[in-house]
Amino acid sequence: MNKLLIFGGTTEGRELSEWCAENGMSADVSVTTDYGARLLGRSEHLNVFTGKLDCREMKTLITADSYAAVIDATHPYATEATENIREACKEAEAQYFRLLRRKSELSGKCVNSLSGLVDVLNETDKTVLSTLGSKELPELAKVQDPRRIWIRVLPAVGIEDHCASYGFDRSHIILGKGPFTVQENIAHIRQSGAEIIVTKECGAAGGYPEKCEAARVCGIETLTLTRPDEEGYSFDELIKVLKEL
Repeated sequence: MNKLLIFGGTTEGRELSEWCAENGMSADVSVTTDYGARLLGRSEHLNVFTGKLDCREMKTLITADSYAAVIDATHPYATEATENIREACKEAEAQYFRLLRRKSELSGKCVNSLSGLVDVLNETDKTVLSTLGSKELPELAKVQDPRRIWIRVLPAVGIEDHCASYGFDRSHIILGKGPFTVQENIAHIRQSGAEIIVTKECGAAGGYPEKCEAARVCGIETLTLTRPDEEGYSFDELIKVLKEL
């Protein structure tokens, strides 16, 4: 069969890429960061390229080769990326498959929107540890008294300045690359003095169970932003489809 095009940068994308390499299936893998590229390693069956693409650039990439299928293995909260990939495939008349992240059992209070999450936090004056990431800072800044918010984000050039620009205390920034263990989450909860940990429904791949367990051990609340509803395939289902192509 012709090779696949995988939009990855996630655990699921890496697992699918590794499956392709192990089974002699050629694939081009698009990731947005050098870090994501390094995680994939090297294989004669994989061609990895880095950089964020818009819809037009995705269409150009898709039409440049005869791909048997395009796999969207981007993050479940990267809705703009998914919309762009789906539209690019439609315009290029390419087969599109969405690889879904495995779900975890939810814990604590759950909300389905950032605005709802902010409303919940504004109903209390408790100290908060946010693990939502830097993309959600504009909405999180709407929480009353941002001095009670601790931010855990990926290390990046200028990230402290970025957080401070939204009114968050520089001394309340925790830098680190997840997923984190239960003990690491406990250490961050105790460091911040958090009474609420805020997280996305990121599944086992994103360390969601470990965050919930750490919150339980520390006796604090968990507030979860649930993932958008979407249709797609589990890893095993997608493998079956690819074998039949």
